[in-house]
Amino acid sequence: MRQFDIIVIGAGPAGSAAATWAAKLGHSVALIDKATFPRNKLCGGLFTERSRAYYTEIFGQDFDLSRAVTRRDISFFYGGQELSKLQGVPPLHLVMRLDLDDTLYRHAIFAGAVDFTGRPISQLSNNTVTFRDGETLSAKIIVGADGVNSIVARHLFGTAFDPTTIGFGLEIEVPETTLPPQALPLRIDFAAADWGYGWSFPKQHSTTVGIGGVHARNSDMKSHFSTYLKTLGMKPSEIKFKGHYLPFGDFRRTPGQGHILLAGDAAGLVDPITGEGIAFAMKSGQIAAQAASEALKDGTENTALKRYQTGLKDMHRNLRIARALRRIVFSARWQQAFIQTFRRSGTVRMMYMRLLAGEMEYPELARSVLTRLPRYILNGFRRSS
Repeated sequence: MRQFDIIVIGAGPAGSAAATWAAKLGHSVALIDKATFPRNKLCGGLFTERSRAYYTEIFGQDFDLSRAVTRRDISFFYGGQELSKLQGVPPLHLVMRLDLDDTLYRHAIFAGAVDFTGRPISQLSNNTVTFRDGETLSAKIIVGADGVNSIVARHLFGTAFDPTTIGFGLEIEVPETTLPPQALPLRIDFAAADWGYGWSFPKQHSTTVGIGGVHARNSDMKSHFSTYLKTLGMKPSEIKFKGHYLPFGDFRRTPGQGHILLAGDAAGLVDPITGEGIAFAMKSGQIAAQAASEALKDGTENTALKRYQTGLKDMHRNLRIARALRRIVFSARWQQAFIQTFRRSGTVRMMYMRLLAGEMEYPELARSVLTRLPRYILNGFRRSS
């Protein structure tokens, strides 16, 4: 049995960040993933300036934008009609997860993490991981960064997520040579799904088109996606798409137990309004590794979760506020008021853009929204009556 200080399960943004940071702090780290990298993952691929700042802090270098598409313009739609086209917005970088995750994984291995990718797990206990080939690893602390269907979360809580609150998304990758004009701009379509939105994000040589929303509110997401594709001038019958659960605002307030921590999507750390999760994934991985390191140095592995929760305090505060605010953006009662205000108010549009780009935190947004809330309520009551 090979022994490590820390085992990280999942080599995506959260896991690679955790493995890199822990290795830099001098710990022995095993990095596990059932996939072999590079590998694809369903994701819009929005890499914000916040993500870029976290990347630089964790991996010690600026992010290479040569394989990204950077846009400073974006179009917003509702019901197939353009609400607004904004130019000169904070930079939005669009990346392929195939490239991004492979880059992060390689950083982790270069930092000193031992590579166990391409190795499916057959059994997990409180301190050991056994692969299907029979090899077993042990560690004092385990970090579960293995996505929305986390086996670590299932081990701890019996289920990976709450089916009543989880999100679900469908997505396709469209080669640039076959793109209709409607799909060319960077665009977001409010209400393309119930309590969700659609997106068309241009990448190098292709565009990622997707739709996502709260799973329990969208019994026929395929129908919503077909309608959205038709809006973009595409023929749904000719397109194969893929689907995946999304921890769309379903974060775990207690992300682990004792010496076992959950990070990234496994902890539900995804913005419930914008759906952006790369920045929170990387940062939570770093915070988990820091908490693990401090617990190991004190010889108190079971304090890792308490330390981790302290480190996540600001992130959890942002997510709690976002969950409250998203009722204004997505609920049927207030959505029309929000859309009308979004259409009229340049201030609201710019606040949303600063939020999407990672330049604004939710406490600041909440203070601004509260000053306009009476108007939302009044408009909402007028429409409901």
